[in-house]
Amino acid sequence: MSVRASVRERSAGTWLALPTWVTLGLFFLLPLAILFVISFGQRDTYGGLKPIADLGAYILSGKFLANYARSLHPIYLQIFWRSVWMAVVTTAVCLVVSFPIAYYIAVAAPPRRRNLLLGLVVVPFWTSFLIRTYAWMFILRTEGLLNRLLLATGLTNQPLELLYNHFAVLIGMIYGELPFMILPLFASLEKLDLSLLEASADLGAASRSTFWRVTVPLAMPGIVAGVILVFVPSLGQFIVSDLLGGAKTILAGNLVQNQFAIARNKPFGSAVAFEITAVVLALLFFYALYTRRRGEDVLL
Repeated sequence: MSVRASVRERSAGTWLALPTWVTLGLFFLLPLAILFVISFGQRDTYGGLKPIADLGAYILSGKFLANYARSLHPIYLQIFWRSVWMAVVTTAVCLVVSFPIAYYIAVAAPPRRRNLLLGLVVVPFWTSFLIRTYAWMFILRTEGLLNRLLLATGLTNQPLELLYNHFAVLIGMIYGELPFMILPLFASLEKLDLSLLEASADLGAASRSTFWRVTVPLAMPGIVAGVILVFVPSLGQFIVSDLLGGAKTILAGNLVQNQFAIARNKPFGSAVAFEITAVVLALLFFYALYTRRRGEDVLL
C-alpha cells in the first residue's frame, strides 16, 4: 500500500511540474536551441540565412565554426573583457554597499520600520528601468543636476564630463542592480542567530573577527545568490551602456544587439549570444552545486 502511495505521489508531482517544464521548454530551451543552430549558419546578402547546398562538406571544412572563430578576434575579445570587468566591478560595489544596508534592515532596524525600509528598496521596480536610465542622463550630463551642484558649491570651475564614459555606465549598472543584491542578503541575514554573535563576543573575539568568522559565513548563501543575480544581468545588459556610454562603451550585449538590428548578421549575433548564455548557464550550474552541497535554500 505504501509503494502504491509513493508511486501516486510521484505521479502527482510530475503532473504538477509539467506546466513549468512545458513553459521552460517553449520559452527558454527551444529558443536557445534555435539560437544554437543559427550560430553555425552563414549570412546571405540581404541579412537572412544563406542556404547550405552540401551540409556534409560544410561541416567537414570547418566553416560551421566560422562565427565562433570570428568572436575570438582581438576587437571582440576586448569587448568581452570590458563586459566582464565592468560586471565584476558592478557586483563588487553592489556587495560592499548592500551588505551594511541589508544588515541594518535585517538586524539593527526596529521591527516596525523593517517593512518600510524594504519597501524603499523595492520602490525602483515600480518605474521602468529605461525611464530611470534616462533620469541618470539628465543628472550626469554637462548641464545636469550634478554638475550644477558642483559648480554652485565651488568644487569645480567648469562642468565635468560625467556622461558617455565608463564611469557613467558603472553608475547606471550599480544603481540598477543594487536591489538584486540587497534582497538576497536580507533574506540570509534575517535568519541570523544573534546569540552566535553574543557568544563570539563573550569568547573574546573582536567585532571585526566576529564579522568575518561568524556573520559572513552565515550570510554566504545570500552573498552567492546576490552575486549571481547581479553579475548575470550585468554581463549581458545593453540599455545602460547604450544610453550612458554612447559609442565609447560597447559591451557584449550591445554587440549582440548591433548584429541583429543593424548589421543584420544573425549567425554571428547568435554565436555571441550563445557564448554569453553558456557562461551564464555555467554560473547557474555551479551555484546549484553550491546550494546542494550546503543543503540550504537560498531565496532567488
